[in-house]
Amino acid sequence: MAGTYTLYSMQSSGNCYKPRLLMHLLGIDFRLVDVDTFSGETRRAEYMALNPNGRVPLLVLPDGRRLSESNAMLLYLGEQTRYVPNDRYERALCHQWLFFEQYEHEPTIAVARSWLKIYPSRIGKATPEQIAAWQKGGNHALGVMEKRLAGNDWLVGANYTVADIALYAYTHVAGEGGFDLGPYPGIGAWLARVASQPGHVALDWRP
Repeated sequence: MAGTYTLYSMQSSGNCYKPRLLMHLLGIDFRLVDVDTFSGETRRAEYMALNPNGRVPLLVLPDGRRLSESNAMLLYLGEQTRYVPNDRYERALCHQWLFFEQYEHEPTIAVARSWLKIYPSRIGKATPEQIAAWQKGGNHALGVMEKRLAGNDWLVGANYTVADIALYAYTHVAGEGGFDLGPYPGIGAWLARVASQPGHVALDWRP
């Protein structure tokens, strides 16, 4: 992993936080390029040429190859480190939680936070039914996590992995989306464990 990585990122985004956090934990040298999604920078031709999907984060490897999708970055950066298990089954469980994060967790918890905290001008356009659906789906996802974390320190096996990084990103700011974490003591203890890991940095940290 010699050389410098470049991460196109938005500071407030949990998805952008994931690779920032893992690269810091691994001591990987990287350059951060802020992309202002508010002004439509991700839709401009020069950025679309880098990532046709027009989203952040985008990771440019030292050799110039590009990688989008935050959880793919976690798997790439975590390969052959302690953050991706060697055991085949535990590795599959990591993938299972990464898919869960993107399909069950992020579409409700992250979306609610986006409307309430990141783009508050939108909230007047949200219907009561939408807000109720975010709460129902988000609490369902939190309930799934709680069942695992009520009796286990980590989401996969006995160690902190990319699965924990992926789900920590938006869970630790779920309150900004209107979610009450009080009924989830297992999640609360897990959040504290993640934050206490050596090398941990907060969402607002910059290299």
